[in-house]
Amino acid sequence: MSYLAGLEKRISRMDNTPLDQARQALLAAQRILVTSHIRPDGDAIGSLLGLGLSLKEAGKQVQMILSDGVPAAFRFLEGSQQIRKKPEGDFDLSVVLDCSDFERSGSALNGHPTPDLNIDHHPTNLSFARINLIEVEAVATAEMLARYLPLFGLPLSKPSADALLFGLITDTLGFRTYNMTPRALRVAADLIEAGGDLPSLYFAGLLRRSFEAARFWGAGLSVLQKDGRLAWTTLSMTDRRNAGYLGRDDADLINVLTTVEDIDLIVIFVEQPNGHVKVSWRSKPGLDVSQLAVQFGGGGHAAAAGAEVAGGLQEVQEQVLSATRQLFSENIYNFEGIKQG
Repeated sequence: MSYLAGLEKRISRMDNTPLDQARQALLAAQRILVTSHIRPDGDAIGSLLGLGLSLKEAGKQVQMILSDGVPAAFRFLEGSQQIRKKPEGDFDLSVVLDCSDFERSGSALNGHPTPDLNIDHHPTNLSFARINLIEVEAVATAEMLARYLPLFGLPLSKPSADALLFGLITDTLGFRTYNMTPRALRVAADLIEAGGDLPSLYFAGLLRRSFEAARFWGAGLSVLQKDGRLAWTTLSMTDRRNAGYLGRDDADLINVLTTVEDIDLIVIFVEQPNGHVKVSWRSKPGLDVSQLAVQFGGGGHAAAAGAEVAGGLQEVQEQVLSATRQLFSENIYNFEGIKQG
């Protein structure tokens, strides 16, 4: 059954729920600010554009704000040139997308400590807004928005469909993460029917890499280490400069390393220019790394989580690897595979 069908019946069932409150808030507001998290990924960008462009098409005045701006790899998406780093003027409604912790929205909402609406799918979400529409069973925030735009009475044009499909593709690594559902695939089909260009978006989101990103990968691969079924690597500021890579992330190296045979847990450490280290965890099913991320001030999913930790690269690496070993050796993981029974 298409998720664009039977809208009146579904609307009648959501009175006074967070979904209904979100719908009423979006429809009542005229000047809307929409933002997402720092170091935006494909789901953040796709969700922001998907909702923002749809609201604009509905006649709303919309500011799409990302405190870190739009990464070069995502600027091919229609409407991305409309995204700004700072808001201007007043707005009736503030919406934070794909963000589990308000601090991760950066400076986009400075002076507005409580956002009006938070739409997200992360299980570590802190419900920091006045209205919190959280669905941890959704594979991406873009999936949620694709299902709910029609319920909100908002249009789903080709630019919005492209953006949401891009978010869905990238957050599921091309529909291959362990939390994939039949519903998410049906949503993808609906987005393709609405004009989403699956082949082009898949290539741009998952396969295309800059020369500088490939050189950056080389630095991380050259120092890759393992301990049983745990593997980790580091990317320093020097590595970034030598590669000519301009981003502050790992250039998606973490998802390349998840394909390494006989490894159940990957950790990557990326030195930041502000005296912090970005830490990312990826695990096989049965290993909940989100609790590790929370321990270090971050969050995420059971199989994919991250945090930004104050300190030097070596210091943070030692702290994080110690906590990682302790947690899984005592509770879940023995570095020879998932414990049985």
